[in-house]
Amino acid sequence: MAGFPTVVRAQPAPAVAGDFASANPRASVLAGPGALVAGSAGVTVGRFAWIDPATYTLVANTGAGLPAGFVAREQQALITIFLAETSNLVPQGYPVTLYNEGDFWVRNGNATAEAVPNQKAFVNYADGTIYFAAAGATPTSAAVVTASVAASTGSFTGSIADNVMTITVVGSGVVRPGGTLSGTNVVTGTTVQSQISGTAGGVGTYYVTPRDQTVASTTISETYGTMTVSAVTSGTIGVGDVLSGSGVATGTKVTALITGTGGTGTYAVSDNTVVTSTTVTAAGGIETKWYSASTAAPGELVKMTSWPQG
Repeated sequence: MAGFPTVVRAQPAPAVAGDFASANPRASVLAGPGALVAGSAGVTVGRFAWIDPATYTLVANTGAGLPAGFVAREQQALITIFLAETSNLVPQGYPVTLYNEGDFWVRNGNATAEAVPNQKAFVNYADGTIYFAAAGATPTSAAVVTASVAASTGSFTGSIADNVMTITVVGSGVVRPGGTLSGTNVVTGTTVQSQISGTAGGVGTYYVTPRDQTVASTTISETYGTMTVSAVTSGTIGVGDVLSGSGVATGTKVTALITGTGGTGTYAVSDNTVVTSTTVTAAGGIETKWYSASTAAPGELVKMTSWPQG
């Protein structure tokens, strides 16, 4: 939502972030009954977003891997702050449409570099903001650290109904998002997605994937990795970052903060492969299929398209 005008300009602004940039065809992400809706933090218009894999319903501007789609501006944001004049936030529980094809206006999130036509769009895992760079470039949000990974385990008494795991007793360890579960009738490859209620990391309920499971109360084991960061060369580590380095299993992601908050400390990671101290790169974003279709200085609006030129 735009604020009350306070200045007069010779030329109107070309758009607002999230606006459609053309009358070309566009395609929305398919969703089931009651989906998609903004998650607990709301959803910001004009950014990429991810769908919660446990519910297939909740949408957030944070995630890992390729985003599900782009949040276009359709007058769905609400002003909820007293005396505020503008808002681009869709509140929790409100419907959200994600687009995976089309032409849109977005803000160039690169702090120093100009966006030029036919560059690739990169998205930051932490907030869904977008910047543009050459295809194959290393995400600017990458952190370089010295770290090691140790195998960690937990044992609990619990049950699973559909995609909700209920833990009644903690035998050892802590329930960590991203950890792999095993036990009688637990589907191979089941992972913890997020906690719903209860004591943090302990007795309570959790979303898991895949769904459609029925597991009676039994002993459930969890395995995950604990990464210890001893030094930071550059950048900041965040949940969702994809790790790479000597001995690090392909696709390993940071799934939770333990004692670290972006620098030195410990972090839960999705793979429990043991890694001795080495240089680890934590990529905080990913290259998408989208392209820039105009020029824009840092912070300015730029046209983004799902179709390459030529």
